[in-house]
Amino acid sequence: MTGKADRKTIWGWMMYDWAAQPYATLLLTFIFAPYFTAVVVGDAVRGQALWGYMLALVGISLAILAPVLGAIADASGPRKPWIVLFSLFFVTGAGALWWAVPDMDSVIWVLLAFAVGFLGMEFSQAFVNAMLPTLGSKSEISRISGSGWALGYLGGLVALAIILVIAEGETGATILGRPPPFGLDPEMRQGTRLVGPLTAVWYMIFMIPFFMLVPDTARKAKSDGAILKALRDLRTTLRNLPQNISLAAYLGSSMFYRDALNGIYAFGAIYAGGVLGWGVTKIGLFGIVALIAGALFAWLGGYVERVLGPKPVITWCVLILIGVSVLIIGISRGALFGFPLSPNSTLPDTLFMVCGAVMGAAGGVLQAASRSMMVRQADPDRMTEAFGLYALSGRATSFLAPFAIAVVTQATGNQRLGLLPIIILFLIALGMLTWVKPMNDEG
Repeated sequence: MTGKADRKTIWGWMMYDWAAQPYATLLLTFIFAPYFTAVVVGDAVRGQALWGYMLALVGISLAILAPVLGAIADASGPRKPWIVLFSLFFVTGAGALWWAVPDMDSVIWVLLAFAVGFLGMEFSQAFVNAMLPTLGSKSEISRISGSGWALGYLGGLVALAIILVIAEGETGATILGRPPPFGLDPEMRQGTRLVGPLTAVWYMIFMIPFFMLVPDTARKAKSDGAILKALRDLRTTLRNLPQNISLAAYLGSSMFYRDALNGIYAFGAIYAGGVLGWGVTKIGLFGIVALIAGALFAWLGGYVERVLGPKPVITWCVLILIGVSVLIIGISRGALFGFPLSPNSTLPDTLFMVCGAVMGAAGGVLQAASRSMMVRQADPDRMTEAFGLYALSGRATSFLAPFAIAVVTQATGNQRLGLLPIIILFLIALGMLTWVKPMNDEG
């Protein structure tokens, strides 16, 4: 811990969240992923399968490499060179998606480009998160983390609003009912394809404050075998993890609740389209509502967490998300928990939009609190390694929610019941939280 950083340093650090969030918002969730499956591949089922395999391979790569790279970085000291390296991955991968044209014969390179950019985002985030303890005391870190996450949601919201007035839908018109601007060809979906270069340029511009304002960790004195020692220390950390009950339980709990949260985010739009018959406009509005709520409550949650600590905040967020998941499963076009509704009732739409706001709010607070909770569980001298383990736990079972949802949906033939595994994952996470100490003194 280096003491409280100045205001410029804190703002510079938070600008990473603003710069990087559009990759998740535009490419992973709302714009590029559905475009790839439905238009680039041209077969939604095959496209979804290919997308799933690609994400699984990314998850495996992160699980293997993130802790190793973190250990090496902790041994050498500076983190900015690593952030620069993975920023190149981010920008190259995102920018290359411009060439993802409709009905491609081979989509392998598109999947590869997305994977490279996604790895760049995840790896750079691990190194940026490892800088969090240098920005203030543990109580201040809660506020800083929450404010950073809120700023990220706002960045995603602004980027989504920009792309929605550029990207064309199935009719060739944008959400405003007009052709794409700048002479973009709607038949070649150039408005939608611009999402990749926009994400890359956005990142390059808004990472400038981060690199200018945030000081790096000092380079450690060279010693023979430092990297080998760091890798041996990592092996020791993994071997001793079962003895560090609080850290092991937190990594396990966060693994399950982040997997469930990603599942409810990923399938929320699919659910709205399949069960409620929502089109692109309503789904886009759903995304905007979720992002606004996420930004507001991630910021407010940082102040609440500063008073209560992260564990109670995480617990309440998981409980709220369980309640939201139950409500979503109970909503259908013509009924609410089996009670029939009028064919013209707007209650399902209203409730689902409210669910989107609550999901965004609780999810934003949960992710911000998770980051500061990791700081409280980790060894201060091996923070990058710790966030590497955090990245590993976040991706080690990233296939679980989508796979379980697919299996249950197919077995029941019911899209609503297919979301039951999300509730189970949240409940497992809640149980594991009971073993987590608010401030870990083990190990």
